[in-house]
Amino acid sequence: MIGEPKRKLRYLCCMILITGATGLVGSHLLVELSNKGLAFKAMKRVSSDLTLVRKIFALYAHDAPSQLAAIDWVDGDLTDMARLDDLLDGVDLVYHCAAVVSFHPSRQREMMLTNVKGTANLVNALLHKGGIKLCHVSSIASLGRSENNQPITENHLWKNSGSNSVYSVSKYAAEREVWRGVAEGLKAVIVNPSVILGPGNWSNGSAELFSLSWKGLKYYTNGCTAYVDVRDVAKAMYQLMENEKFGERYILSGGELSYRTLFTLIANGLGKTPPRFEVKPWMAEVAWRLMALKGFFTRTVPAITKETARTSLAKKSYSSQKVVDTLGFTFTPLNESIADICRIFLADHQPASRG
Repeated sequence: MIGEPKRKLRYLCCMILITGATGLVGSHLLVELSNKGLAFKAMKRVSSDLTLVRKIFALYAHDAPSQLAAIDWVDGDLTDMARLDDLLDGVDLVYHCAAVVSFHPSRQREMMLTNVKGTANLVNALLHKGGIKLCHVSSIASLGRSENNQPITENHLWKNSGSNSVYSVSKYAAEREVWRGVAEGLKAVIVNPSVILGPGNWSNGSAELFSLSWKGLKYYTNGCTAYVDVRDVAKAMYQLMENEKFGERYILSGGELSYRTLFTLIANGLGKTPPRFEVKPWMAEVAWRLMALKGFFTRTVPAITKETARTSLAKKSYSSQKVVDTLGFTFTPLNESIADICRIFLADHQPASRG
């Protein structure tokens, strides 16, 4: 195509702002853009920890020391409109990765503030500036639930339900803010990743699944959901923006795995015994209630909540055919992704265990 080289050249000349740059998706996106020689500003909070960013660059950057030194870090907060307006000066593209990911109802206010109000503020600032394009990281959680066991697609309609998690509600509301911006002239693309797998903070998010297996996980539930390699998320985001696929949203999923299969793959990769005992629905109901009671008396966040217990029993399927057809995108096989993460986990833990 004649316009292809010109579009890529124009992209290379853009200034990019990345929100949530120190998180799992943000740190991998930094490497993806840095390896391509693109200019960007990485937004963080004053108190942000850069440990994960340094780790991801050490793993995947062409020249980690020089590329890390070249990052233009900027302090900011999505709730500070004046600062946000300043940070957008000279920016052509924004990758919005900032979000609070949690299934603990106790963090509802934090999720609504960051995920919804923060996105609304960003959209308003972009509309005020004009001419800036946006890639918004949403989630399959914003798509709701399937009632006929058919794979969920981008056309799936959200339905209000008491079974929707607080996180799902916050991501759906955040997406609505982006669609509002699109209706007012904002050029934006939305990605809806499934559960993102990658080497992150081993005590948080999906990376914690590897820590649980490392400690010895005996139980599994009979649920099933979709997963995607974090590197694929970063690549798809870049390609969608480069190809200007605005006004659309795309599910990013490398496929589905049952929880038993997932934990078996992780256990095998870590040299541990796979889980053998199935958690029945009634057991899950008892477990979250006991954990809630324990949390009440100990003033701690429960390890299992009603939302996580019931989600672990659900069977969900998602189709990423749209992004495959649009970009010719190929996802990393999940068994390869899990094996890679296991190798990184072992490299992080075995030296310490040997003392």
